[in-house]
Amino acid sequence: MSANLSSAKAAAALRTSARVSAELLVVAVMAAATLWVVSRMWSIVWPLIIALFLTTLTWPLAAFLRRRGWPPALAASVVTVLSLLVAAGIVALIAVPVASQSGELVKGVTEGIQRLREWAAGPPLNIGDDQITGASDAAMDRLQNSVGSAVSTVVTGVSTIFNGLITAVLALFLMFFFLKDGPRFLPWLTRQLPGRFATDIPVVAARAWQTLGSFVRSQAFVGLLDALFIGLGLWIVGVPLVLPLAVLTFVSAFVPIVGALFAGLVAVLIALVSNGLTDALIVLAIIVAVQQLEGNVFQPMIQSRSLGLHAAVVLLAVTVGGSLAGVVGSLLAVPVAALIAVVWNYLRDQLSDPPHEPAAGEGLPAPAPS
Repeated sequence: MSANLSSAKAAAALRTSARVSAELLVVAVMAAATLWVVSRMWSIVWPLIIALFLTTLTWPLAAFLRRRGWPPALAASVVTVLSLLVAAGIVALIAVPVASQSGELVKGVTEGIQRLREWAAGPPLNIGDDQITGASDAAMDRLQNSVGSAVSTVVTGVSTIFNGLITAVLALFLMFFFLKDGPRFLPWLTRQLPGRFATDIPVVAARAWQTLGSFVRSQAFVGLLDALFIGLGLWIVGVPLVLPLAVLTFVSAFVPIVGALFAGLVAVLIALVSNGLTDALIVLAIIVAVQQLEGNVFQPMIQSRSLGLHAAVVLLAVTVGGSLAGVVGSLLAVPVAALIAVVWNYLRDQLSDPPHEPAAGEGLPAPAPS
């Protein structure tokens, strides 16, 4: 005999669903409002993000100097000047030759795509020219839109080179103050917040800082290893534009999964155009081998899985970030997802019930009957 549907339980379930839907809607509206405010203040937020990334990269050196008795201001000044010298050296030794060879790089990629197009049009694929043209046009439109959105996002409120320099100088000064006064921030924040916020927010901020530092430093080191091994392989094979391709590999490492695929595709296309199919296959094998070492050895060993994000979550985060803000969104997607995971894990710990402790006498064996 079938049981009758309870109208009271159905009404309660509907009320619960409506309440949860309303709460989720409020959260979504608040998230959209936050993103809107951030976009309107991007000329300030972007230097702040750059300064945080630079601070996480250079903080170990500043902390080392402070432990050796250096005053905070002196340690921060030395690290900041040293960072400027390193950046100037990179521009002088790498960026200039990369810029001089950028035309050849673009030409090589274009010719490689054309060869792949001709190969796909023949047997055994026999893909029609209209299909290839449509797919390539869609891909180019997607790439141009992504690059355009990235540029427009980065330079929001910056209409001249002078304003761009001001943005860079602002990020540099923020980095100096973060290095100098960073350890005093959490105690100051604790004194400014009331009640439980004085405990919760500093703890979350400290965990977020550790996560962000782990991500930036590990990605930089992994990208350096990728650029070194792949660049060495390209040099041995005899592929031209080794230095620009190595730089592209290093920069692309900050966009997990997608960046490695993009940099590898460019290297294979250059090898295909300049050296032929055999060398292109060798380059492909080198890139696959290095990426396997990165995924199975480098990142687990260096990062120690400190981010706690599954590969599928990383891929989805990069995809969503790229669709929302282009290349900049892809760059920031993984650290933002990791910071959200930090907040969620802390909230889950605070909202979880404590483990059940047996009361006095509870769980003891019953006395044997006399």
